Amino acid sequence: MTMAQCTAPVRGHHSAAAQAACPACRHRSYRGYSSYSGYTPSSYPSSSSSGSSYSGGGGNTRSVGSSRPRWSRAGSSVLYTPTQIISLTPVREVVEARTAQQPDLRDVFLCHAWDDRQGSARHLHELLVAAGVKVWFSEKDLGLGVPMMRAIDKGLANSKIGLVLVTPALLERLPKEESVSDKELSTLLARNQLVPIVHNTTYDALRNVSPMLASRSGLDTSEDTLEVVAKKIAELVALQA
Repeated sequence: MTMAQCTAPVRGHHSAAAQAACPACRHRSYRGYSSYSGYTPSSYPSSSSSGSSYSGGGGNTRSVGSSRPRWSRAGSSVLYTPTQIISLTPVREVVEARTAQQPDLRDVFLCHAWDDRQGSARHLHELLVAAGVKVWFSEKDLGLGVPMMRAIDKGLANSKIGLVLVTPALLERLPKEESVSDKELSTLLARNQLVPIVHNTTYDALRNVSPMLASRSGLDTSEDTLEVVAKKIAELVALQA
């Protein structure tokens, strides 16, 4: 008797329908990503996937994305990987909850290394503002010499969520920040208030400096340009009127 061949390497199994169409897996119960915070594949619509994969944030293998989360704008052409949708969904829930409680908060706080203030951080800030995002930006809103984690605390108090722009400059600075601790970072990550944006470096490099921050998948400019990252953040924080 010839055994049925699994179609996952070619077609992927990113939905119940995809698994049901596989002759080897159609009789197995579909679990997908449902083990993550009660999140199920039916929580977001997905379109066809090419089935190819690559190594993404946190060392996980990600399939090339052709999916849209439930908060995606009507007619949006911005696509997400399944891993991005899973990691950003709890953050979106925080956005919705904090907006209901404090509608006057800024959308995001942008945390970055001081050396990036005139470079990549400013560029991302400009892209976010152009996309309609209200940004708490230390270059404009914070005085000199304030420790990074203290800046995050203050920024998050006045913003719905925080973005951490992870660059080589930030990786160099992190070990020198006396106020940075795994306990503080763990609390912020547990609240689903931080989204790492890895730029011109890797999650492996981040893991060597801050395993706690590297444990949270976010966005990566090796996968998306800064322009696309800004569009994804804009969609993440926007609420329908």
